[in-house]
Amino acid sequence: MNGHPAIAIALLVRSNQRIDQWSQQVYQTLDLFQENLPRGLGLNIVFDQTPYVEDRLNSLIINLLLGAGCVFAVTVLMMGWRSALIVGCALPLSGLMVFAGMQWLEIPFHQMSITGLIVALGLLIDNEIVVVDEVQNNLKMGLKPIKALKKSVNYLFIPLLASTLTTVCAFLPIALLPGPSGEFVGTIGVNVIIALTFSLLISLSIIPAITVYFPPPNSDPSSFLPLRWFNEGFSWGWLTQKYRWSLHQLFKYPILGILLALCLPIIGFMQAGTLQEQFFPTADRDQFNLELEFPASTALAQTRSQVLEARQLILEHEGVKNVQWFIGESEPRFYYNLVEGRKNEPNYAQALVETESPEISRALIPVIQKELDKVYLNARVLVRPLEQGPPVDAPVELRIYGSDLDILSDLGQKFRQELSQVSHVTHTRDSLSENLAKLGLQIDEEKSRLTQFSNANIANQLNSTLEGVTGGTIVESSEELPVRVRVNGLQRGDLDNIRSLYLTENRQSVPFTSLGNVTILPEINQITRRNGQRVNTVQGFVEMGILPSQVLSEFQKRLENANLVVPSGYTLEIGGESAERNNAVGRLLSLAGVLTIIMVTILVLSLGSFRLAAVIGVVGICSVGLGLFALWLFDYPFGFMSIIGSIGLVGVAINDSIVVLTAIKDDPEARLGNPRAVREIVIHSTRHVLTTTFTTTIGFVPLLLGGGGFWPPLAIVIAGGIFGATLLALYFVPCSYLLIKRT
Repeated sequence: MNGHPAIAIALLVRSNQRIDQWSQQVYQTLDLFQENLPRGLGLNIVFDQTPYVEDRLNSLIINLLLGAGCVFAVTVLMMGWRSALIVGCALPLSGLMVFAGMQWLEIPFHQMSITGLIVALGLLIDNEIVVVDEVQNNLKMGLKPIKALKKSVNYLFIPLLASTLTTVCAFLPIALLPGPSGEFVGTIGVNVIIALTFSLLISLSIIPAITVYFPPPNSDPSSFLPLRWFNEGFSWGWLTQKYRWSLHQLFKYPILGILLALCLPIIGFMQAGTLQEQFFPTADRDQFNLELEFPASTALAQTRSQVLEARQLILEHEGVKNVQWFIGESEPRFYYNLVEGRKNEPNYAQALVETESPEISRALIPVIQKELDKVYLNARVLVRPLEQGPPVDAPVELRIYGSDLDILSDLGQKFRQELSQVSHVTHTRDSLSENLAKLGLQIDEEKSRLTQFSNANIANQLNSTLEGVTGGTIVESSEELPVRVRVNGLQRGDLDNIRSLYLTENRQSVPFTSLGNVTILPEINQITRRNGQRVNTVQGFVEMGILPSQVLSEFQKRLENANLVVPSGYTLEIGGESAERNNAVGRLLSLAGVLTIIMVTILVLSLGSFRLAAVIGVVGICSVGLGLFALWLFDYPFGFMSIIGSIGLVGVAINDSIVVLTAIKDDPEARLGNPRAVREIVIHSTRHVLTTTFTTTIGFVPLLLGGGGFWPPLAIVIAGGIFGATLLALYFVPCSYLLIKRT
């Protein structure tokens, strides 16, 4: 490490410990330990996760506060300051209850749990907005406070309960997702569910009680316009007239309204096939990994010499702060996504490169990759960024299963050759092509009988000489260490020196070479197995910024054109990022199917109609199309977080539609399909529908402003889907209801 022999020790913190407090104790212990070290020994801290965790948490907390401020500002604009203060009470109340729920469920305060709060931020006050708007309307109609409270709660209990339960069902697959993906994002779903549950309780108890004690002011059309907006919320007579006219025209021809409302979702589904796929994006870190793998017969001293040269080359680049090498083994798992497992391999080395910023890291990765490829022609050089999601050995992977090692090796070479021809592939490897040098001795049977040396005796003496025998033990501290005696490394590593060895039997010594010929033979390094079957894994590594799905698609086309066919009894399987994607999506869909049935049951029971439940179901499906449209419009790739966002979106997007449809059903004239009555109900519901839309959408602004490739796709899918679902709630749902009544 850094040119000096060293021992790497990884210190891991328990999941129930705060890393900032834990790291302070560790530094105190290390300082004391360093003071007692003998002369010539030093302690060097290679990596400390604490600053990264603190920076990320501070950033998320700032984003959470920023989102809360934006949500409150939008509420003031749409409903007035008095209503905004009442609705805003739900944010700290729900937040405190969520923290209590997290403590009860033993959920730590980390990146994913805070992100769950940010996702839930806009959803927390949706119910409260609807309740405040309904209570204030009843008060304006002249009802006494207690009657206005009871009427509002009784009227909204079923639709709010139904919308909350359907949203909870939408986030349950995320919370219950098994495997590495579930461990990674499951806390987001759990926190959203906790927040929605407490939000429902607050909206039906505390919020209506506060609202009746702060009745809305009497409207004064002659007052100063900004002051009127500040007191009562945004209102523009001309815009209201145009909106009323559009509803009047479309309600006369409901089919036209339905077709217009479905345009954007249909475009979204049509453009889904053109979206780039990036299942797990790279992490925004000022670090990246570097691997050097020389031929299997390379000695440790040779590897070390080459590594020191590589370190010097890397440090010459501007912006590189430090390079820490680990020779003969993998680096410690300082980041959750890293793959461990390489130990006692003298031809292998891995480095952690630290730069001054994430931008410098992204710029240097392709430059260093090309530079080291030119310098180390006999080595495999892999320069890779730190990534998000479950650990993957290689972004592109093909597994060949079979029984015969020669056939597996031959197939691996053919597929590997095709993969190496794919554009943007930097290096390839397969698990059966790495050969070790094996010492072969062809015994002359006649000479061995004359010298009375048996094959077993020759093998035992060679093994004892070259590999060594245990000659005793030494005690170091409280540990007993074996002492192995063998010839020195220079003699063991030189074929001529091995030929000059003498074998002894019955007090006679004969030259090793007098018994036969010594040769070097290739031998398979290891026989790899997966699920109990022999497998040859062909792997490809791609350039920085290139999506693995793009490389895999081109590789599959090359295989089709090459007409490579595996023999009977041999099978192919796609691995890498594609396999992780399919596994994660499969787990999600396995849970989503059951929960979809539960959501349908909730809708049918709350609406009392299969046809009306089908209308809400179409809204949920169309919201996914709207989310895909937003991805396409803003040029974001489709990946794991987009899928997570789409699943959560289904439950969130139907909330306004449920409220509007319930309001139509509860009005005597609108229930019969009277277009005028339906229009008035929709206009009456528009304010709180728009307010919930804007507050939910604005709640995702912090995730969008955070940048990077991980959170923005989640935010853009949910925000875009919810924004578009407003048109479905105000146009598609009433038009569908009128069409059902007419038919």
